[in-house]
Amino acid sequence: MALRDLVPWNNSSRKVGVPANETSNPFLALHREMNRMFDEAFRSFDIGSFGSSSMMGWPSVELNETEKEVEVLAELPGLDQNDVAIELSDGVLTISGEKKSETEDKERRFSERYYGRFERRIPVDDVDQDKVAASFKDGVLTVTLPKLPTAQRKIRRIAINGSKQ
Repeated sequence: MALRDLVPWNNSSRKVGVPANETSNPFLALHREMNRMFDEAFRSFDIGSFGSSSMMGWPSVELNETEKEVEVLAELPGLDQNDVAIELSDGVLTISGEKKSETEDKERRFSERYYGRFERRIPVDDVDQDKVAASFKDGVLTVTLPKLPTAQRKIRRIAINGSKQ
């Protein structure tokens, strides 16, 4: 929520859509204008607010967990398995690599393609490190992490009782 959403609005204000205090407080007017300018500037980059860039979480990852294993799927379009490294250390699965630019086109004006190094760290607990397997097909990396037998016993199903009235 933006700070401007917290400013009280007064319907009796002379200007429609202008907070009640804005006409009397130039600092509030400046603050609102700066917020508007930043919102417009970053909206054109399609990154929303600070820190929520779509590339910050690249590659996209999906995590599935069953009683027996954890499965991690990572979308890595345009890469092959030689461009990707996978490590499991101290309960953290690390997927890293580098996507290189295929061309050195100096005349390109704009590109939404991502090139460069990437790294995703995913915490995983109680997995059998000796039985971890990975496969790569059609730009999708699948890492299967079998759980330790002790971790499988830790799971306890909890029954849900009907609503009490």
